[in-house]
Amino acid sequence: MSKIGDQDWNLEPAGRHIWRLRPAPGQLGALAQAVKDEGGQLVALWGSDDRHLAGGYALHAAFMTATGLVWASLALPAASPAYPDLAAIFPQADRMQRATYDLLGIRAEGAVDQRKWLRHGAWPADSFPLRRDFAAEPVRELDAYPFIRVEGEGVHEIPVGPIHAGTIEPGHFRFSIIGDRVLRLEQRLGYTHKGIEKRFEGMDLDTGARLAGRVSGDSHIAYAWAYCMAVEAATGAQVPERALWLRALFLEMERVANHLGDLGYLGNDVALAFGFNQFWKLKEEWLRLSARLFGHRYLFDCIVPGGVAADLVDAAELAGFCLDLADEVRALKTIYDEHAGLQDRFANTGICKPSLAAQLGLGGLAGRASAQAWDARAQFPQVPYDELDVNMATHRRGDVLARAEVRFAEVYESLRLIRDILRRLPDGAIHAPLTAISTVSEGLGWVESWRGEVVVAVRIGADGTLDRVHPHDPSWQNWPLLEIGVLGNIVPDFPLINKSFNLSYSGPDL
Repeated sequence: MSKIGDQDWNLEPAGRHIWRLRPAPGQLGALAQAVKDEGGQLVALWGSDDRHLAGGYALHAAFMTATGLVWASLALPAASPAYPDLAAIFPQADRMQRATYDLLGIRAEGAVDQRKWLRHGAWPADSFPLRRDFAAEPVRELDAYPFIRVEGEGVHEIPVGPIHAGTIEPGHFRFSIIGDRVLRLEQRLGYTHKGIEKRFEGMDLDTGARLAGRVSGDSHIAYAWAYCMAVEAATGAQVPERALWLRALFLEMERVANHLGDLGYLGNDVALAFGFNQFWKLKEEWLRLSARLFGHRYLFDCIVPGGVAADLVDAAELAGFCLDLADEVRALKTIYDEHAGLQDRFANTGICKPSLAAQLGLGGLAGRASAQAWDARAQFPQVPYDELDVNMATHRRGDVLARAEVRFAEVYESLRLIRDILRRLPDGAIHAPLTAISTVSEGLGWVESWRGEVVVAVRIGADGTLDRVHPHDPSWQNWPLLEIGVLGNIVPDFPLINKSFNLSYSGPDL
C-alpha cells in the first residue's frame, strides 16, 4: 500500500494491515480528506509531548482505509503547538481534539467547538497534565459548562445525571423537549477521568499490560491484546502461534459475555423480565466457565506481553458448552421475535440512518447495525483470524431492533469461531520473552472488540520502560451518534436506546 486517493504517501509498514506516515506540515488535512473521499474513517486522535526526545509535540491520528490502518504522526513546535481542525472533515474528531487540548495544550486551529472536555475544573486552566513538566496541584474550581440552549414556546430542559441510579458510571445528559419528544440531547462526559495515560509513564511493560486491560473493564481482553500487540511490534517480539490462537479464543469469549448481558438488559428495558433473567443466567454460567477454565470470570491478565498466561485445559467442556449455549440463545431469540410488545418498542426506535452513520463515523457493533460494514476481524485479520473466515453481521435499519439482531448474529458467530479455534488450536509454547531494546521504539495495536475498534499506541523509552501510551475506545466516536439516535423519540425510550448502544463511560475518560 502506498496510495490514498491519487497521491502516493510513502507509507511504511508498521504491522499487519498497519501503516505509518509522518506527514509534512500542511499535509495532514489533505491526508484526512483523501481518506474521507475513499470512504474511510478517523478511528483515533491523540497527542504526545516529545520535548524530552529533542522534539516539540506531536499530533497522532489513526485512519481506517480500504487496505488497513494508517497511523499518521505530525510533528509540532514546542511553542504554541497547533494543527488544522479535522472535525470539519471527520466530525467524530471534535471531542478527541478538545481532550487533546485539555491534556497537552495542543490546539486544533479553526475548530468550532473549543469548550473543555476532560478538565472539569480538576487542574489549573493553564496547566496540561500530559506535559512532561506538569507539576500543578489538583484544584476544585466551579465548572459551569456552557450547554447549548434550545429556546422556544413549549421547550423545556431535563437534566439527567451525572449521577445515575444503580451503579453505572457518571455522565450528564441535557435534554431539550417539547411534550415528551426529544428535540435535542447534549452529553457531557469526562467525570471518570483517572489519569491513566499519565500513570503509564515510566511503567514496566508487564505492569503496563495490567493497566491497559483495566481501561474499560468490560473490554479487558481487547485492550490487553491491543496493548501487547503494540509492545510486541515495538520490540520485534515473535509470539508463539498457540498464544495467538488463544488470544482470539479469549476475545470471542469476551464478546459472547457482553452480548448476552446486553440482550438481557434490552429485554428488561421493555419490561420483559423473563428475557433479562434468562440471558443473565446464561451470562453467569458463561462467566463461571471462564473462571473454571482460565482462572478469572472476565479473563483478567490472561494476555501478557509475549503471549498468554493461561492455557486451555479442557477443550471438550468449552466446545460442548458452546453448542448448548447456541441452542438456548436461539430459543430465546424466538421468544424475542414473537413478543409483540418487545418488537413494537424495538422497531423504529433510536434510528441512526446509514447515510448519517457514515457521515459521523459510527463504528463497531452499532455501526454495523446501520450498514457500516467495518470489522477488523474480517477485513484486516490478524493471526489467527486470517484463517478463521469471520462472517460479518450487518443490518440496515439502524434502530434498536437492528442493534439487537447484530448482537444475536455475533453470538452465534463467536460460538462457531470458538469451536473452530478449539478444533484447530496448534500445539506449542504459550509465551516467549520480549526482545530487549536500547533505543526509543514505537508500536500500535488494533483489535476489534465487542464494542468496536480498540487502538493502543505505545512508545518505549531507551531504558525499556513505557514513555507514552494512548488507549483509544470506540465509544469516542459513537457517543455523539446517541445524540442523533434519540431525536424525535420520547424521553422514556432513552434508557432503551442508550442500552442498545451500550457505550463505555470509562474508556474515553483517560
